[in-house]
Amino acid sequence: MRDESTKQAAQEYLAAKLTEEEQIYEEKHNMALAVARAPLVWKSVKDAIFEKCAEWNAVTQEETLICKETAIGDLRIWCAARSKQMTVHYDSKKLLITVKNTGRLEHEKDVILHIEGYRTGADRADRDVHLVRNEQAVNIDMLIVGELRVLTGMSRQRNA
Repeated sequence: MRDESTKQAAQEYLAAKLTEEEQIYEEKHNMALAVARAPLVWKSVKDAIFEKCAEWNAVTQEETLICKETAIGDLRIWCAARSKQMTVHYDSKKLLITVKNTGRLEHEKDVILHIEGYRTGADRADRDVHLVRNEQAVNIDMLIVGELRVLTGMSRQRNA
């Protein structure tokens, strides 16, 4: 398994080495890829949320979490036991996914994820997209489980 800090350092080295013209090329193509693949990223996030809710409910053997898609395409997840809800909104123009969770403490901010394209290899065509938060790639499965834990009144992490 690759170390994220090594990958980040190598990407920083590559960015510093590129000329301004190359940087403009990179930004243009990364953005184009992010725009093109953003609907697929949103679909994978929605699918992951529905899957995690179904898995949670299967373990509890009750409908602890109710997950629905709204008419405008947002996701709403309700925790029946606590009367709390989580809303997940996709902004296709800004390439953002925002998670609002009423189970969070008042001073905790919404989770804002950005869909970004990035270069994966030496070839100019080697590109992919990922979700980023605070300039770090996001493990969406861990984020969803953490948010569901908070929604149901638990701590974000098991040992916290």
